[in-house]
Formats: sequence, C-alpha cells, structure tokens
Amino acid sequence: MAGSDRRYPKTYPVSWEQLHRDARALSWRLLEIRRWRGIIAITRGGLVPSAIIARELDIHLVDTVCVSSYTGKDQGQVRVLKPVADDGADWLLVDDLVDTGKTAAVVREMIPRAHFATVYAKPAGRSLVDTYVTEVSQDTWILFPWDSESRFVQPIADRKQGGV
Repeated sequence: MAGSDRRYPKTYPVSWEQLHRDARALSWRLLEIRRWRGIIAITRGGLVPSAIIARELDIHLVDTVCVSSYTGKDQGQVRVLKPVADDGADWLLVDDLVDTGKTAAVVREMIPRAHFATVYAKPAGRSLVDTYVTEVSQDTWILFPWDSESRFVQPIADRKQGGV
C-alpha cells in the first residue's frame, strides 16, 4: 500500500464528498476567468471532475483526450489513445491531478491553447497547469474514491512506532 511504498510514503485519501467540494472550488476559480467553449476531459482521471465542472459552469460541450500512463502506481510511457483535433482556444482542459507532469506535457503540446485546470497539483507538474485548487507534496499518493474502499487502517503514530 502507499504507506509502505518508498516513492509515496504518505497517502492523501479523497472522499467523494471532498472531491465534489474541491471540483466546485475549482469551478469558482474558472468562472472568474472567462466563459468556456467547452471542456476537454483527460481520461480517465479527469472524467469525474469534468462532469462536476460542466454542471457548475453550465457547459454542455464535453470532449475527451484519452491517454494512458499509469498501471497501478507505476507511471510508464504516456500513450495517446484518442487525440483531440483542436488547438484548444477557449477550451477548458481538465484532469484530476498533475503529478510528474509527463501526461500534462504531452497533452499541453497537443492542445497548446487550452486553459489547463486540475483539482490537485504536485510540485513536479504544477508549472504545466494554469489553475488548480490543492497542492499535495510530491511524495504523497492521492487515493481517489474510485480507487479505494472504506476499511480500518492503523493510526499514523502506531505505524511510526513499528506497529502493524
């Protein structure tokens, strides 16, 4: 699990309710910028935030750019599965998270004029996005609600003292 992974010694669990609140907070920021022609969701992580933002900003035109880079917690080569045939002018590009920036760099190059927004941002990729809500340290694994289930976990203090 994330707590035992050397790359991600910390875990930041996000509930459905928190994700909804954070995506709405992002919507408030985006509303102040301009009226958007549409949303391009980066699949798969950007689908849920895009749906919330589309509702909050009354956007009915939603497209996707489909990329694949993660298998579990391992990030490999970024593969574009479905591109977008637009430079992104007046479009909002949405993802759940910018982590290392590998996916963001590929998508940003493909859709250079889009306004790139993520709900969460880590330092390594933060400079590639235009707007985000919450910054999380690079060594933290964000545990999204679609990747988790509720269960008991040991308190952090117990784990630090060598507890099970």
